[in-house]
Amino acid sequence: MLHDTTEFSYQRERPEAIGITKSINSGRDKEGRLRTHTVCGIMMHSSLAVTADGLPLGLAAVKILDPREVQRNAALKRKINPTRVPIEQKESIRWLENLRQSTALMDDPGRCVHIGDRESDIYELFCMAQAAEAHFLIRTCVNRLAGDGEHTIADEMAGNRVKGLHRIEVRDRDGNPRKAVLEIRYSRIRVLPPIGKQKRYPALILTVLHAEERGAPASREKIVWKLITDLPVQSRREAVEKIQWYALRWKIEVFHKVLKSGCKAEGVKLRTAQRLTNLIALFCILAWRVFWMTMLNRSVPDAPPSLALTSIELTLLDHAVSGTAPPDQRTLAHYLNKVARLGGYLARAQDPPPGNMVMWRGITRLTDIRFGAMIGAKLVGN
Repeated sequence: MLHDTTEFSYQRERPEAIGITKSINSGRDKEGRLRTHTVCGIMMHSSLAVTADGLPLGLAAVKILDPREVQRNAALKRKINPTRVPIEQKESIRWLENLRQSTALMDDPGRCVHIGDRESDIYELFCMAQAAEAHFLIRTCVNRLAGDGEHTIADEMAGNRVKGLHRIEVRDRDGNPRKAVLEIRYSRIRVLPPIGKQKRYPALILTVLHAEERGAPASREKIVWKLITDLPVQSRREAVEKIQWYALRWKIEVFHKVLKSGCKAEGVKLRTAQRLTNLIALFCILAWRVFWMTMLNRSVPDAPPSLALTSIELTLLDHAVSGTAPPDQRTLAHYLNKVARLGGYLARAQDPPPGNMVMWRGITRLTDIRFGAMIGAKLVGN
């Protein structure tokens, strides 16, 4: 279960009808004075269920945040120690609410692993996941007290030896592939809650996993992942598995990209937060279907095409896109590639599988073709 927050930004004459998120500089006028304009928008916290292979199963929870509440909480953090404030009074409660809602949908919560970035490094979330009999894998940013409280997690991990290496391929700032070697350290540690909350929450026995790139690359930022989980890690293979699970978190970023670049959710002209919320809820379903079909093409290419397309859509694709295949080769991948070709995919032998944007354009054209076929059938008969 991948969790993340994204923001949809708009410019309106009356930004208060949606909610003001920030004021930004927009250059200088002729006299050299800085100009600013107010940005309004909506923040959405979403939870996307995916398989271990990265196939998106659907949205398990979505919460639309009031930007005014977010601003109030940000101002509160500047005045008092946020660890002293109950989680129920903070906007970060969204992480716990989505965890609770998404776990409730699972028949077997023990199969569910909640994954989040450093913003989700919340002790209350750790406790809630264990109470729900689910699991979590979080990129940590807080150096918590450990053991008997006389030292921290960083102190304990500093003396931990390297227990394995993991070789990966990454891209530099110019998009060129490069090899990287990660040094893996892990340890089972007794982690304490924040000092102000030790009467309310118990200490937890958790696994701390560090994956740090060997050396300092010149063309990009060094990879340093510090993860914390309630799952046991007893070997290099199990450590690499958890690293690969956390790497799936990028899938929810892709989902948000489809929402903004495909659905163009930030380009609509609706004037109130409620209307935008309703439209974004609809866009979430469309964006998931595009993402799902894109990943289906890679996960189960030999599946029957009826898994994702109706019989009418299959017939229209046969007429609209050139290229035939024997009946035993008319697989899901065969027809999804036809959908992608409607969106501009060239389908050359050396081309990688189609991505989300060409699938989005292809599905949009297929929808128009189907709509035209329905009108034509009414005008001239079946």
